[in-house]
Amino acid sequence: MATHKSAEKRHKQSLVRRDRNRRALSTIRTSIKSALSAAKSGAGDTSAILSKAVSLIDSAGAKRLLHPNAAARTISRLQKRVNNISASK
Repeated sequence: MATHKSAEKRHKQSLVRRDRNRRALSTIRTSIKSALSAAKSGAGDTSAILSKAVSLIDSAGAKRLLHPNAAARTISRLQKRVNNISASK
């Protein structure tokens, strides 16, 4: 455990950041799943759900929550999967 006041503060900050990052990544994973399920069900608002997921992933890459290249790769793969699902229907 931290013994200095500054170390205690840094530990508290790291816990807050960890929780914030976990929530953000969970939201991204949920939006990806909802975009894929909307494409599979053939819902009319698939493009809106997909654009929301892409926006979340892109902002996570810009904030360095994800590596920017990893964010771009995830967006590309997601769009490809949604397009393939939509085309097969």
